[in-house]
Amino acid sequence: MIVLNGGSSSGKSGIVRCLQALLPEPWLALGTDGFVEALPAALRRGETGIGIGPDGTVTVGPEFRRLEEAWTAGVAAMVRSGARVVVDEVFLGRSASQQRWQRALTGLEVLWVGVRCAPEVAAARELARGDREPGMAARQADLVHQGVHYDLEVDSSRVQALDCARLIAARVR
Repeated sequence: MIVLNGGSSSGKSGIVRCLQALLPEPWLALGTDGFVEALPAALRRGETGIGIGPDGTVTVGPEFRRLEEAWTAGVAAMVRSGARVVVDEVFLGRSASQQRWQRALTGLEVLWVGVRCAPEVAAARELARGDREPGMAARQADLVHQGVHYDLEVDSSRVQALDCARLIAARVR
């Protein structure tokens, strides 16, 4: 299992696609964006689900956390059943987010990868994408890494996604 953590628009999804092309075995790509898209519309806004403020601030409520825990356990079950999975995550809770994953993944071999990206580069990507609240990328660029421990870190603002993926692939056993 590979867990990529980085802020919004840091380049994680591109790295994941490159990893899928580089690694010799099939790897499933799962991520927080897919989880959020799977939520009912009522939980994609409001106090119990996930909320995104006009400045890009993200808040999560208790129902979101409950479903997130179930989703994380489901991903871990897939890995325990033999699937190779690379997860594209945003640790908004910093070290507490990593600890939630660590509990779910107990006993599994996991490569923890930090995907760094300069805030101004992430903000430019965010603007080009047009599907994020302005300010989210810059706000998350450093926040999501606070207190998080990695086996490997890559910087997608200095290195192309394919080269980041090559560095990660070299660490996969």
